[in-house]
Amino acid sequence: MTDLSSGAASAPFTPSAIPTPRVFTLSDFDFSLPPERIAQHPAPERSASRLLDGRAMQPVDRIFRDLPGLLRAGDLLVFNDTRVVKARIFGEKASGGKLELLIERVLPAEAGNPGNEVVAHMKVSKKPLPGSVVHMAGGRKAGGFDAQLLGRWPTEDGPLFRFALHGPANESPWELMDRHGHLPLPPYIERQQNTGHDPDEAEDSQRYQTVFARNPGAVAAPTAALHFDEAVLADLAARGIERASVTLHVGAGTFQPVKTENLAEHQMHSEWYEVPLATLAALERCRQRGGRVVAVGTTTVRTLESWAKSGQATGDTNIFITPGFAFQVVDLLITNFHLPKSTLMMLVSAFAGYAHVMGLYRHAIAQEYRFFSYGDAMLLERFAG
Repeated sequence: MTDLSSGAASAPFTPSAIPTPRVFTLSDFDFSLPPERIAQHPAPERSASRLLDGRAMQPVDRIFRDLPGLLRAGDLLVFNDTRVVKARIFGEKASGGKLELLIERVLPAEAGNPGNEVVAHMKVSKKPLPGSVVHMAGGRKAGGFDAQLLGRWPTEDGPLFRFALHGPANESPWELMDRHGHLPLPPYIERQQNTGHDPDEAEDSQRYQTVFARNPGAVAAPTAALHFDEAVLADLAARGIERASVTLHVGAGTFQPVKTENLAEHQMHSEWYEVPLATLAALERCRQRGGRVVAVGTTTVRTLESWAKSGQATGDTNIFITPGFAFQVVDLLITNFHLPKSTLMMLVSAFAGYAHVMGLYRHAIAQEYRFFSYGDAMLLERFAG
């Protein structure tokens, strides 16, 4: 590699001698996954899931509870402390037609919004007109609540819909979701039926939530963190590995496939994040002592790199991380195995190197690792090439 920053004399070069960065397309991130590799249930114990150690060229098969021994005193683990809410709610239009809402965000109270407005995905055969009232969980008169459609969001032709919720006792949107909603399991969890009457399984209420979930607002779990239990956290602390947290409310867009072969044409979904002052201080201490920043999950990577890129500790991010991205914060990444052609596949390939990641996926499939939200995990190091 030619060193252009050195003042020493070097051999002449021509533009043709400079390697051209590879341009990746959507097809580069496709792979064939046997359906039986998609985990439908969590492992019997959180930390009993498998861990593919992919830091070196040759992968090593481990168990997740081995993780503390793979890190060093002085490292900093950063978690996403978002909490999954019961955002999936069934209802009907005034005509009797069935519909389903997946509430993506509760809007802050402000002028013209007393705190009862949300934005949501709407699944319905024919969209109601703005101003229409739909009846959720039986409707307000039957103990559920009504939702008035105000329009689209965030623009007049945006992908989401803005509703004002009205319950019988003026409950907040959080209270209405908690009382009438269902846990929004990923679409590839096949045991979930779209009948509107399926009870949430007890194991999902507990296991599709991290042990340190605190700030409600996600419609999907930060799945790499699902492997942590109290025993692993205690082991990390005993070894001098510090912990900090960020919040990124994972949206349903995380499951949406990329549809454009040209990645530059993809419209990335937006998610709200926050990096607390205590975490900013922990990051600074980590750098000063020579420790490594270990992101637990792609959502933590998106949060930390959004902060580094924008300088904003809180706000909305639509950062799209693909190979060639210059990481500024994260040194190591703990992550699950992701969907083909997904933005998350692109992120991990950017982080650990495309060829290396694809090789790890081939190994994981051959060794019968479990994939996606309830699946196993990988440990990756930032690609230095």
